[in-house]
Amino acid sequence: MAQKYTTREEDYSKWYNELVYRADLAEHSDVRGCMVIKPYGYAIWEMMKEVLDKKFKETGHSNAYFPLLIPKSYLSKEASHIEGFAKECAVVTHYRLKNAEDGSGVIVDPTAKLEEELIIRPTSETIIWNSYRNWIQSYRDLPILINQWANVVRWEMRTRLFLRTTEFLWQEGHTAHATKQEAISEAELMLDVYAEFAENYMAMPVIKGRKSASERFAGAEDTLCIESMMQDGKALQAGTSHFLGQNFAKAFDVKFADKDGKVEHVWATSWGVSTRLMGALIMTHSDDEGLVLPPALAPIQVVAVPIHKTDEELEAINQKMAELGLKLKAKGISFKYDNDENRRPGWKFAEYEAKGVPIRIAMGPRDLESGNVEVARRDTKTKEVVEFATIENYIEKLLAEIQKNLFERAKAFRKDNMQNVDSYDDFKAQIDKGGFFLAHWDGTAETEAKIKEETQATIRCIAIDQPEEAGFCMVTGKPSNKRVVLAKAY
Repeated sequence: MAQKYTTREEDYSKWYNELVYRADLAEHSDVRGCMVIKPYGYAIWEMMKEVLDKKFKETGHSNAYFPLLIPKSYLSKEASHIEGFAKECAVVTHYRLKNAEDGSGVIVDPTAKLEEELIIRPTSETIIWNSYRNWIQSYRDLPILINQWANVVRWEMRTRLFLRTTEFLWQEGHTAHATKQEAISEAELMLDVYAEFAENYMAMPVIKGRKSASERFAGAEDTLCIESMMQDGKALQAGTSHFLGQNFAKAFDVKFADKDGKVEHVWATSWGVSTRLMGALIMTHSDDEGLVLPPALAPIQVVAVPIHKTDEELEAINQKMAELGLKLKAKGISFKYDNDENRRPGWKFAEYEAKGVPIRIAMGPRDLESGNVEVARRDTKTKEVVEFATIENYIEKLLAEIQKNLFERAKAFRKDNMQNVDSYDDFKAQIDKGGFFLAHWDGTAETEAKIKEETQATIRCIAIDQPEEAGFCMVTGKPSNKRVVLAKAY
């Protein structure tokens, strides 16, 4: 009997957890709060990484690597930065182990205490700006456009695979500029890069916006973000880009001489996305049968399964699939032919459906005779019989159609679950149903805190493309000139 899995309607959180395991993406580690990303899940992350890395380099950035361990004193230099991360930091206090005298195992050697504790990086601004101090003397040294692919640790009490784990993978860009406007333009550019990636590769519509002062990155003067809507109506912050002003340059005394010989502090940005994108990808498109992947990020775009009774039939299908594989490879389409005889076709169909492979092909003896194959698409679960002689062209067009359909479907869902709200009572009555709410806000931290405390919803962003509109704060009735996006979030 086939195993019954939890549906999204029954329990969205349980559905998500089961799907991550069923699609063989990741599993919980014995290290509390950490995860093991399995080969299929890591293959998707690698595809994300490959696309983003190319975009970073096209915009003039270079990759580098900085230490995992950060001296505690570095974090003390930028007060608002450490205040934002203090409760999440893991601290290294000793540098040696030894065998316990009673033979019970290894213990920390109390004589090996570090003179200064080291922090496992929660983010790398401090260690990087300490290096930039040695790299920058004049305007000729600017701009510095650096990206780092790395892991970070932020101690979490409640974890969920990909969405919130103690250790996670990410990229963090850190740039240094001669002028304020150059840094602001850099932060805006990278937000556009993230938005374009999310929509054109992840097929995930996003809202580009600005965080409120209370929600800014610790140490930033301005935080830009992309916000996406998951199928349960909750928001997920998919990427951020920060204008850091001169805060870190002043903290680490990073100065440069301009063309006139005047000494100034450097202007800075930082920006990043993480394996949290994997959670966003899952929750944007997947269904009760498993993962649904946009073709642009699918490790396997097309899978073929033979259906046969005799060795002769299998051999004939093998030859056809080898021919198809070469044609698809020539078009840059990833293809897998699964002729493993230890698994039945029905098991394979369910397996690749759970893994979200966009297109599945089945070929049997009758197909050999007719010169056709059955083509099933994962997004709509529909099937077509296609002439084998021209199937590679059909597949190429179908992959593009699936990519577009997933984006339009997600966009329509967001539109159906986004509404203006003017009454705080109406907002409180509807927020638990999920969705994005556009409401007037008086701009004060007090009102923002009240909304969060009473509804668990937050101001996700002040949308960049949201037009100005005179109105009144739904909570206080004070004047407001623009609506903000509110939602419950991951």
